[in-house]
Parts: sequence; structure tokens; C-alpha cells
Amino acid sequence: MKIFVLGVNSRLGPHVVRSCEEGHSLRLADVTDVASDRHETCRVDLSNPDDVIAAVEGMDAVVNCTVERQDPRRAFDVNTRGCFNMMRASVDAGVKRVINTGPHFAIAGPSYETFDYAMVPDMPPHPGVGLYAHSKGAGQEICRIFASQHDIHVLTLLFYNFRDHDDTERGNNHPFAVSWRDAGDAVRLALEVEADRLYSRCEVFNVHAVPHAVFSNEKTLRVLGFNPRDDLGFAWRK
Repeated sequence: MKIFVLGVNSRLGPHVVRSCEEGHSLRLADVTDVASDRHETCRVDLSNPDDVIAAVEGMDAVVNCTVERQDPRRAFDVNTRGCFNMMRASVDAGVKRVINTGPHFAIAGPSYETFDYAMVPDMPPHPGVGLYAHSKGAGQEICRIFASQHDIHVLTLLFYNFRDHDDTERGNNHPFAVSWRDAGDAVRLALEVEADRLYSRCEVFNVHAVPHAVFSNEKTLRVLGFNPRDDLGFAWRK
């Protein structure tokens, strides 16, 4: 499979590359220079549609690891408009699979997270009004609309907290955490899962490896076959 990875210089990007590079052909992109002796690289500004159209050409799948949390204009350029540019370019190029990534509160914002339990990724989205959540939530809605109108599958992976797989420090009792390498594996599984295992052309998954029922990862385990190597339950067990 020819896979185009956007935002490869992000914290998640290198782990996606490490998990996907065996058996797949990768084209790596970021708004800054990308260093790789093994894979094709390019500079792409996700807010520039011409950049994205040129970079997606010839690809079978797209992975979006881009993120902007602080600057309001860049947040909407990357997290929202960037999704529009990515989806439009993917549809035009005949791409059939897009993996979008984002924070848990693109779906489960404060109105859910503060009060609820056993939260599943298919809840009606309530991202709230925080810049990061709101801009990512709007981008996710754009992805959903494109998938409803075109022959393309969008799988969105939601993350919250990451840990190094060899970090054994206790006391981080976060109910939604995953190791970096397991996060990379989740992206690979989303790329490789057969379309007939998906209920619709737009599916959302909570990705974590903590046996805690505040957020449910049952769908991720069942549909994607996610089997995390790193059980982070030790971080919150007494």
C-alpha cells in the first residue's frame, strides 16, 4: 500500500512510520523539512490546497498526524481547513482510506467528560468551545460529510495521553492512555482492516490501553483487532 503520512514530524508521526514501514511504501510530509534515508519526503502546508493535491497524487491511503493547539488562526488552518483540503485531495486522487487522528474531546468534550462513564466513540460529538477541541471537532465533521458523499472510508483514532512503553512510573492515573508504539500500531491496523468489517464509511475509535471503563476501547479491540503490547493499568492500580 502507498501511504501518505501528513505531520510526520509530530510526536506521533515517527511511531506511525516505524509501525507501517514494513510492507508498505511511505511518502512522508510536514510543514518543516523531513529527514529520511528510506522514504520519499516532501514539504506540505496542510492549509494550502495546492500543496496537498500535489502530495496526495498516486497514494492509496492518507494518514493525518497534524495538529495545532495554540495559535487560533493556525489551529483552524491545520485542524479544520486542513481536513477539508486533505479530504478533497484524497477524493480527487481516488484514495479509498484516510486515517485521521485527534484528541478524545473532538467527541467527548467537557459536557461528557465531567459527568459521564463508559463513553464510547460513537456518541454524538460535543467537543465544547476550547480551541483545540473545537477546531479538531470541526475537522472531524468535515471528514464525516466527505465520507457520506464519496466512496472513501475515514477512520478517526482518538487519543488523550501517551507514555513511553518502558515508563514504569506510577501515579499517572489517566483513564485514557496508550504507549507511543501501541498508538503507531493502531494506525497501521486502521490502514489494514478490511472495509467489510466497518459499519459505515466514517468510523471513530478510542485508542487506549488502560483497563478503565471511563472511556471504552471495546470497539477498537473488536473491529481493528487492537491488542496493545503495553498494559498501562499499573499506573493507576493501588
